[in-house]
Amino acid sequence: MLSFVARRLGTMALTMLCLTLVVFFLVNLEPNLKKLAISQTEMHTSAEQLESWLVKHGYRQNFFVRYGQWLGIMPKEPIIDPATGKASQRFTFCNDPVEKTYAGILQGDFGCSTKFKATVSSKLFPALGATGILMFWVLATMVPISLVIGILAGMREGSRTDRTLSAASIATTATPEYVSGVIFTVIFASWLGWLNGSAASASQGVTFYNFTLPVMTLAIYGIGYIARMTRASMVEVMTQQYIRTARLKGLSFGGVVVKHALRNALIAPFTVIMLQFPWLLTGVVIVEVMFRYQGFGYTLVEAAGNNDIDLLLGCSLVSVFIVLITQLISDLGYAYLNPRIRVQ
Repeated sequence: MLSFVARRLGTMALTMLCLTLVVFFLVNLEPNLKKLAISQTEMHTSAEQLESWLVKHGYRQNFFVRYGQWLGIMPKEPIIDPATGKASQRFTFCNDPVEKTYAGILQGDFGCSTKFKATVSSKLFPALGATGILMFWVLATMVPISLVIGILAGMREGSRTDRTLSAASIATTATPEYVSGVIFTVIFASWLGWLNGSAASASQGVTFYNFTLPVMTLAIYGIGYIARMTRASMVEVMTQQYIRTARLKGLSFGGVVVKHALRNALIAPFTVIMLQFPWLLTGVVIVEVMFRYQGFGYTLVEAAGNNDIDLLLGCSLVSVFIVLITQLISDLGYAYLNPRIRVQ
């Protein structure tokens, strides 16, 4: 098991390295650099002045040198002011050092955000914390409800309960977040006036009124998907021979479900639940922008819209890490739930 985890961690590191290299290349294409320079100067700035800004802030260095500096495996060179000949900071609002030093991802330095005029860490990690709160309540709502629906539907295949719950699950799965979010806002915020249609204040304090709509919008899609997978797994388990044997021994139907069917039926849904983390990362982008909740998704959109290179790279790194670590947890949990599987 330890060797398996070690190999997976090595694969994760290599994957993160390759993906960040691709993202670094894309965000540093010439049109993106020009867009960044324009956003940081003035719209009518001449081409020479834009080029001067890019040179002054280190964007004209060799591509692989800049990537190595971002990783922290190559030292950052001080920016020399051509007017005075003295070393100057790349960005004064980040307190960049003026001497040659190692300052990259490996040293915990994620760079400077040109959009928010602050370090990437000071913007990225509070946003991740806000999104973490949102995702916690989404999972706390989504997982129990979907498992109950799936188990109830799968216990008696073909019954009226099964057909009703299956139809509801399909309907929720077929409704994307940007549709369900608008529907919930119109019904609960505009018509009924029960809930606040904006979650912008949720970062200052989570309340039922400002947090319910984003949670409902994110959870409604996942509930249907997990419920359908749980129902399919439950139906398959309930037809197994050991379930029939347990029933013939005189065990009650509920006892058979709880003691024999439930654990085996949860193997496939567990994997699906872990796969919800990558989906939630994309889902929060839509929901956070829709409800103006200043979390990870909102920050990512702001960084992309303003070509905030360092912040985009930080968001990409975090996204890749979360996806890969959840896949590792999924594999380990799958092996734990199914004793027949041995990690070689």
